[in-house]
Amino acid sequence: MTRSRRRLAVLALGLILTVLSSTFLYMWGMAALEGKHRDFWQSLEWASETLTTTGYGADSSWRHPLMVLLVVAVQFLGVLLVFLIFPIYLIPFLEERFETRLPQDVPKDLHGHAVIYRYGPAVESLLEELDGAGVPTLVLEEDDATARRLFERGVRVVHRALGEGALQSARLGSARAIIANGTDDENAALSLSARQPGYRGTLLALVEDPFHRRPMMLAGATAVFTPRHILGAALAARASKRINPRVGGIQQLGRNLEVAEVRVSPESPLAGHTLDETAIGTRTGAIVVGQWVRGELVVSSGSELRLEPDGILVVVGSPRSVDRLHDLAGGAVTLRREGPFVVGGGGEVGRKVVELLKAVGEEVKLIDRHPGPEVDLVGNVLDARLMEAAGAKDAQAVILALDTDSATLFATVILKDLAPGVPVIARVNEAENVERIHRAGADFALSISQVSGQMLAQKLLGQEAVAVDPQLKILKIAPDGLAGRHPAGLGIRERTGCSVVAVERGDEVLVEFGPGFRFQPSDAVYICGSGNAVRRFQETFRRA
Repeated sequence: MTRSRRRLAVLALGLILTVLSSTFLYMWGMAALEGKHRDFWQSLEWASETLTTTGYGADSSWRHPLMVLLVVAVQFLGVLLVFLIFPIYLIPFLEERFETRLPQDVPKDLHGHAVIYRYGPAVESLLEELDGAGVPTLVLEEDDATARRLFERGVRVVHRALGEGALQSARLGSARAIIANGTDDENAALSLSARQPGYRGTLLALVEDPFHRRPMMLAGATAVFTPRHILGAALAARASKRINPRVGGIQQLGRNLEVAEVRVSPESPLAGHTLDETAIGTRTGAIVVGQWVRGELVVSSGSELRLEPDGILVVVGSPRSVDRLHDLAGGAVTLRREGPFVVGGGGEVGRKVVELLKAVGEEVKLIDRHPGPEVDLVGNVLDARLMEAAGAKDAQAVILALDTDSATLFATVILKDLAPGVPVIARVNEAENVERIHRAGADFALSISQVSGQMLAQKLLGQEAVAVDPQLKILKIAPDGLAGRHPAGLGIRERTGCSVVAVERGDEVLVEFGPGFRFQPSDAVYICGSGNAVRRFQETFRRA
């Protein structure tokens, strides 16, 4: 029974009890106080007339004060019920009765689809990646509000629990893969429920506890991932040069190429000049593909992009070329060499950051609300005095690994006021909040949605890609349709909106393409553009 139906049942029972109570009170009152006998049906008539405020028949005046008070009380109760019944009981019931019912099954012609069990931040980017690759998706969602929100967004969803035939309605026989994104016990139940009837396809599971990886594999998962630990590794690698690769996990493309974010110091010779004036590509070997300015991503469309003071450049290049650009920008995260790293938040992500930094010999101070073996200071990261006591002003960097994006955003503002020159590296939950946290002053922000989405997309689609933002994606492709030709002769930007930013040839990374350059069949080509532009590129040059 739905919630509104339960409330309606309670309302009906409450009204019956109220009417009967008023009826018997009236019978007693008229006999004991007024000296007049009223039978049950006469008293019931009076109670209904009073509670519904329709007026009286035979009985319209009373003499005894207690009887008058009883009548007045029942009259006010009747008026109050009118105002309560409609907004609290009837309107929710009618809304539920006439609102669009959530799907319980999927079309019979659905095939080659990816089944995603339970929606959340970890699969938000994956849905976009699969949609961009033309792979249909189906979300199995038990929560009514979440399922309705997805349905209204146009996402194909089935609103059923596992025990109510969710897998049977998902058409697993024609499914491409299953992605389990529930709690660890729910994912294990899903794996067993899918394998027992005979599903033999790919089943990818996301787990919170790394100790559950092996049991999840035994339950039937093809591969098991711990996105929070991978996110922690990426944040730690971003903070310390002692961790290789320096830009961790999903930010690494191929063997020799990485995607990095570099803040331009106001004192840097780059600040205020265009790409053409600075000749960054020639001087460093790195390519600027975009720039975060006050929280908004400006995609590079040519050499006229102006490098703003305190802007954050999104660059592609070899580790050495990115290092050279870091030095030239003069405001990069890794330029500070003294002091500890301050980590805010002692959850799974924060503990992983601390573990990795300490493993390479870095000094770390961990702040958390609750005491623990690794916690150095107990308190709230939003307390500026506590952050000052932790040495935030002299830190190499402050790494925020908090549970909520609102706390991360506010902590970033506090830190930029307390220690403007100290880099802030932030863990983000929702991908849409990366822009806001950049705007607050974070030097580097990475969401769990980006980590898991790109990781799962690579597993399912075989793509090596980094999605910086919905309007900027960097993808590694084979040179199909390009071999033997020069980028300028293909009209790639004009035809698709993408740009070729680098070519990996053996151990060499090429970012400048002279007149004699030609794509070779063994090259790894890196293109950059929006999700739609990347899709147009693949459609155009796959046919070539």
